[in-house]
Amino acid sequence: VITCGFPPLEDREKSLKVLAGHDFFGCGSLTKEETLRLAELEKKAVNDMFVIFSDLWLDNEEVMGKLATVLNVFENEEVVPSLFVFMGNFSSHPCNLSFPSYSSLRSQFGKLGQMIGTHQRLKEHSRFLFVPGPDDAGPSKVLPRCALPKYLTEELKNHVPNAIFGSNPCRVKFYTQEIVFFRHDLLYRMRRSCLMPPSTEETDDSFEHLVATITHQSHLCPLPLFVQPIIWNYDHTLHLYPTPHTIVLGDRSKQKAFKYTGITCFNPGSFSSDNTFVAYRPCNQEVELSAL
Repeated sequence: VITCGFPPLEDREKSLKVLAGHDFFGCGSLTKEETLRLAELEKKAVNDMFVIFSDLWLDNEEVMGKLATVLNVFENEEVVPSLFVFMGNFSSHPCNLSFPSYSSLRSQFGKLGQMIGTHQRLKEHSRFLFVPGPDDAGPSKVLPRCALPKYLTEELKNHVPNAIFGSNPCRVKFYTQEIVFFRHDLLYRMRRSCLMPPSTEETDDSFEHLVATITHQSHLCPLPLFVQPIIWNYDHTLHLYPTPHTIVLGDRSKQKAFKYTGITCFNPGSFSSDNTFVAYRPCNQEVELSAL
């Protein structure tokens, strides 16, 4: 083998034209009039902002102190963010058979709820989405991962009624845009399973190669099943076809943003290790890489 390439990437608009009437997102197909109305509303939503964190260790006091600092800043902004996305892992220790105490993790989620509850404007006007990480509590390590267990989150839900507990991956619709959130240490695992080193002709940036790989493969985790098991009946939840507008890859690797063939892709970095997060404006797909 001299060279190995990808299947060509199909433009989203072409895909939708061919597949008119099919609903790949899961919220029901829209009429042309409804789509135009949503597009108009989207143009006016210039103040909407998503704030995205990955690796939020609730059992680390230093991390929680830094999160309180970030929330204080946004509480005092003229327009508060419309969505906060908290992606796991939510504990510095993997939630496996040797995990010391699920009751303490439950109380730590409750403390996070109390912290959010003290920020009255955020509590009332923002939504909070929680996406489990690869080492969080759950039935197994297979993908897709179901939402965090209710036992852990019910105290937080009492303090924050606007909290939403999603699966991993999780998809969000912003008017006409589709946004995919995926928390997995994908870059490390893809590099370990790499048979041929990527060409450095166009770029030597590993994150850019990762984005090109998953978009051309139209799959969030194109790894062999013995490397990453997938529930076969739910493999479609990992598909990237038609291509979404934005892909958020929560990864322990360095914070990075990259726009590829019109698709906005970024990694918010590890908040617990590097104090990094992202402020994202979906209206114009502007990514603001942030750090404390």
